[in-house]
Amino acid sequence: MKQQKLVIVINGKGGVGKDTFCKTAAQFYPVRTVSAITPVKVIARQCGWDGEKDLKARRFLASLKRLLAEYNGYPNFYLERRYQEFLEDEKQLILFVHIREADQIQDFLRRVDGKKATLLIRSKHLGQTTYGNAADDEAEAFDYDYEFHNDCDLEQLPQVVHAFLADLLCQEGIRR
Repeated sequence: MKQQKLVIVINGKGGVGKDTFCKTAAQFYPVRTVSAITPVKVIARQCGWDGEKDLKARRFLASLKRLLAEYNGYPNFYLERRYQEFLEDEKQLILFVHIREADQIQDFLRRVDGKKATLLIRSKHLGQTTYGNAADDEAEAFDYDYEFHNDCDLEQLPQVVHAFLADLLCQEGIRR
């Protein structure tokens, strides 16, 4: 019998701890993490972007991603290939997929055949609230299946993430 797998589209404003959540989850579950921005960053580097994450760079990356998505759907084609690799890897249980834009989330979810869920990460510790680009500023403008409030300290985070994901997997009918 094939192992059940779950795709979780994860989102939230910049700085709420999405990457930290995924890295913490990997302490307890076999996970893979991919992002729609990864292939865009390759192109952005060719245009002179050097990896900074200031407001100007965030706006540039969001605009470039939007252009590529509108032109030929490139970011989600990239994600679809990563999804197929995930399905072929018998060891992986959860695929975290970072996507910001609501229309891109919907497009990707249509491409996924198996179990899937959406997760919004929030934090009351968020410093920046407006970023000047739709990808960040409208990250919460989607009807997510689950919300995780990243408001505990780093020492408690592993047990909180583990309990949250154990409950999420149970609700999604995933048996380990």
